[in-house]
Amino acid sequence: MVDAAATPSAALAGLPERLAAVRARIERAGGDPERVRLVAVTKGFGADAVRAALAAGLTDIGESYVQELEAKAGELADDDGPLPTWHFIGRLQRNKVRKAAPHVGLWHSVDRLSLGVEIARQAPGAAVFAQVNTTDEDQKGGCPPTLLPALLDGLRDVGLDVRGLMTIGPAGDPEDARPAFRRLRELADAHGLRELSMGMSDDIEVAVDEGATMIRVGGALFGPRPARPGMRH
Repeated sequence: MVDAAATPSAALAGLPERLAAVRARIERAGGDPERVRLVAVTKGFGADAVRAALAAGLTDIGESYVQELEAKAGELADDDGPLPTWHFIGRLQRNKVRKAAPHVGLWHSVDRLSLGVEIARQAPGAAVFAQVNTTDEDQKGGCPPTLLPALLDGLRDVGLDVRGLMTIGPAGDPEDARPAFRRLRELADAHGLRELSMGMSDDIEVAVDEGATMIRVGGALFGPRPARPGMRH
């Protein structure tokens, strides 16, 4: 298990400047920095990174590992001031939902109905994004686009609040992500969904240009992630 170790101070010292740079990138790409929500991804960093993000005005915090989420939420519970809205953005096993449910405000990676059923059982009415695999890369997770209608119907049938869609673009040249992001936007439009969680540090501009309403940003805010031993979701 990875603990939520203290974040190196150097990773936090430049956060205001990095945040300003990210917002400038969004604006140059034609987006409104006040309307495109930034999810500050603190996986691999300690609770101090969450505190620094909150101090900078970033209240949406993304985690990929249940153990880290629990540790950080517990450490922050007694802090004065606002608490974050936790976004779970990683691939998730059903047996981990119970531990995550008390903390998560928005689940980004719901890619199968069995997972949705468990979320609905542990957190009735929870807000979710359906994750779609728009790159045909198995390691990315997400349901195939052809199965999305059935997934959306099933998630709604169990009482979940389906806010939108999420995808992960391919690694490499940011332009290579454009077809994947465009496909997600087309799917969202076809199903009357307004929220699009897509884009990360390297492909912010392409994601904004293709209609992202939420971008998951880690390295561009906090710098390189500290090396960590492996852990399970």
